Amino acid sequence: MNIIVISILILAAIGIVSAAVLYFASQKFKVEEDPRIDEVEAVLPGANCGGCGFPGCRGFADACVKADTLEGKLCPVGGSAVMEKIATILGVESFAEEPKVAVVRCGGSCQNRSKTNNYDGAKSCVIASSLYAGETNCSYGCLGLGDCATACAFGALQVNPQTLLPEVDEEKCTACGACVKACPKNVIELRKKGIKSRRVFVNCINKDKGGITRKACSVGCIGCTKCQKVCAFDAISIENNVAYIDYTKCRLCRKCVDVCSTNAIVALNFPIRKVVQETTNVEILNS
Repeated sequence: MNIIVISILILAAIGIVSAAVLYFASQKFKVEEDPRIDEVEAVLPGANCGGCGFPGCRGFADACVKADTLEGKLCPVGGSAVMEKIATILGVESFAEEPKVAVVRCGGSCQNRSKTNNYDGAKSCVIASSLYAGETNCSYGCLGLGDCATACAFGALQVNPQTLLPEVDEEKCTACGACVKACPKNVIELRKKGIKSRRVFVNCINKDKGGITRKACSVGCIGCTKCQKVCAFDAISIENNVAYIDYTKCRLCRKCVDVCSTNAIVALNFPIRKVVQETTNVEILNS
């Protein structure tokens, strides 16, 4: 009986000593957290998408509080409205960031890019890309298996069953970048949304030579430099046989769209151009 009592007393003493040690250790090494972190986190949308470049909303709130300025920081889900609230809490200047949207830079639909084989493996772009180039002769194009749609937490991406290409719902897209990270082919890019959601971009990333690209896809960029020559704003560059339009320089004039012989350059959300019919002097005389 005495042995049991002694054992209980020893265990109790060990517990008390351990608790005391842990208490003093926690007091000595505790980290004081700025209460403003909780305030900033409270105004964030709580999506924890990582689009801001930090590990969740808490990480972003911590980074904002510790920074001297909010320049270069943006919550893609909350946008400018949320950033203004954060600036008010922290008493710093708010920087307006231009909204962005995900853009799928591949026009290789089933109609434009014929299949040369059939993939019968796991329905995953990552797995398919690790095994072989794809079902067509274009090794750079979209695989159409929907990893981007699965990664999107906002339902902004869906693979069109007819074209087998992902389509972006601009109203739902928050430019979090999850789809960009999920695409093993680097087909998806975040671009400036633009005035009235108007954008001009090269709908191809194929780096093969023009002849090879043309055989693989009827709307592939062949690197002919016509678009580059007609651009008055130095917004177009040609590298590795494919053109790229810098959205920070592009003025949406669409001259490049008109000269592209393969229709590889896309102009989104522009009004239909009116065809102006000029009456010649001969027609006037004949009338």
